[in-house]
Amino acid sequence: MELEQKGLSAYLAELIGTFLLVFFITSVVTLYVSTGAQASFGSDFAVVGFVQGLTLFGVICMFGAVSGGHFNPAVTLAAWTIKKISLIDGVIYILAQLSGAVLGALLTKGLLLDEGRSVHYGAGSVSSLLSGNVAGAAVEAIGVFALVLVILAVVFSERSLKDWGPLAIGLTFVFMVMVGGPLTGACFNPARWFGAALVSNEWGGVWPYLVGPLVGALVAVGVWRFIIEAGGAPPTEPPQRVAPAAARGGKGAGPADPTTTTKKP
Repeated sequence: MELEQKGLSAYLAELIGTFLLVFFITSVVTLYVSTGAQASFGSDFAVVGFVQGLTLFGVICMFGAVSGGHFNPAVTLAAWTIKKISLIDGVIYILAQLSGAVLGALLTKGLLLDEGRSVHYGAGSVSSLLSGNVAGAAVEAIGVFALVLVILAVVFSERSLKDWGPLAIGLTFVFMVMVGGPLTGACFNPARWFGAALVSNEWGGVWPYLVGPLVGALVAVGVWRFIIEAGGAPPTEPPQRVAPAAARGGKGAGPADPTTTTKKP
């Protein structure tokens, strides 16, 4: 299968889309997440979740037709694994995503310098509610698994309702952030984690935010390929169109095009 080659417009779309995504994510975390004795102290993760999900919905609508709307190295890895993007384009996508994430986090820091210092400008960290970095990696893996699987199901499946893709992806991200926010910061995106970590110098253990998404994305590809794609009913043939009677030259019942004629047994 010959892969469609991406171009500069697609690379810029990934950079700008990731920039917007990370800027709004780190901003809403700075504004609505507080630090205290408990992970959820003074925090409104409903607002945080909805802002992040709606932002993802928005950038997919903006740039999805140009680049495919990855904005996440885990999504790019999944697309490369199922041969929807070439290795070279995948590497450039990831570099663009990392660059956009750093720029987005820098803008948040520039605008909310004092407000963001206490929460490290939205950087992820494994909460004391979890047993350690292994549990943190598991949370990140589960979140990325759900995100990548819904993307594969609504974007790359032959039988999917693609018009619902951006909304399904955005809403999935909403509930993932509501659950994962108090536990790991709900990064679910190595680029989003990297941008905020670099700007704040708060790395959160590093490997849970790299290994977790990697494992989650690959498991999602396996489930999609061997369960969703293999287990679905084959697509049905579209109904044949029959020309109106006037187009057929009168009141006859025969079709206007002989290719649409159905042979009688």
